[in-house]
Amino acid sequence: MKILGFEKMSLVDFDGLVSATLFTGGCNFKCGFCHNSPLVSSYKDLPEIPQDGILAYLKKRQGILDGVCVSGGEPTLNNDLPEFIEKIKNLGYKVKLDTNGTNPDMVKQLFNDGLVDYFAMDIKNDKKTYAKIIGFDAFDTAKVEKTVEFFLTAPVKYEFRTTLVNEFHTKENMINIGKWIKGADKYFLQKFKENENCIEQGFSPVEEEKAKEFIEILTPYIPTIKLRGY
Repeated sequence: MKILGFEKMSLVDFDGLVSATLFTGGCNFKCGFCHNSPLVSSYKDLPEIPQDGILAYLKKRQGILDGVCVSGGEPTLNNDLPEFIEKIKNLGYKVKLDTNGTNPDMVKQLFNDGLVDYFAMDIKNDKKTYAKIIGFDAFDTAKVEKTVEFFLTAPVKYEFRTTLVNEFHTKENMINIGKWIKGADKYFLQKFKENENCIEQGFSPVEEEKAKEFIEILTPYIPTIKLRGY
C-alpha cells in the first residue's frame, strides 16, 4: 500500500477527535469535482511516504493524537490495508476510514476484525445517476448498494455524505437518495469547493439556501442531516 499524503494533525477529519490523516493513491472513480486529482490520475508519479516513518510519528504522538483517518483515493483498493491499519490500532489509536463503498467485503472484514471504529461513505448521487457523476458511461451500483445495506443493518458507527455539486444534484436526486438510504444514522451534505486540483473545472457549489431545501426533502427519510462546510 502506497501512502502519498500525510496530514500530521487535523481537527476536522475525524469528528470530535484530534487526528492525523493518511491519503492512499489510486481510485476506481473519476469524479470530475474531486479535489484530490493527483491521487487519482497521476498517483503513480508521486513520491511515496514510508510507512515506518508514519508509524514512528504516530508512536511519538501517543497521548496527543486521538485517531487516524485513512482516506484517498480509495483505500480499500489495497489488499494490505487491514494489515497496515492493524499496526495503527496496536499503537492505541481509533481509526476512521473514508470509502466510496465499492469493496463491501473489505469493509465488513475491517469491521468484524475491530480495525475501524468509524466509517464515512460517499453517496455520490442516486443510483441512476451514479455513472454520470463518477465519470463513466455506465456503472453497476451493486457493490455500492451492498455496502450501504451493511451500514444500515450492522451495529457499526458510520456516516453517509454527499458533496453537493450544482450541475449534478437536484431535488429529484435527493428524494431518490433519501429513499435509498432511509433510516441512516447520519447524513452530511457537504459544500463543494472548486480549486486547481479538481479533475475537471467548471463545477459550482449548491448554495446554502438550496442545500437547506434538500434537508427538508430528506428529513422524512433520515433523522439526522447536517450541512458541512457551509
